Amino acid sequence: MAFIVGAIAGAAVALLWAPASGAETRRKLGEAVDKGSEKAAEAARQSREYLKQQRDQISSAVDKGIEKSKDAYEKGKDAFEQARDQVRGSKESA
Repeated sequence: MAFIVGAIAGAAVALLWAPASGAETRRKLGEAVDKGSEKAAEAARQSREYLKQQRDQISSAVDKGIEKSKDAYEKGKDAFEQARDQVRGSKESA
């Protein structure tokens, strides 16, 4: 983004120092501004798309992590209950 702004500023300075009529200079400046605006809009669009992709990937990873945590919790709970039942069973038979 800074590159685009710098390019526009450089083009504007070059046009202002170049020998041309006022109308020609204004036309060239207008064209430079239009090109810069188009480039900035495209860069913004690409940035939004990239951020959306990153957000989707992170969301997916978080969802997978939550599912794995739930599975691990359930397995741990089941193992605890089995161990508890075994201990209770061995106490009752003793």
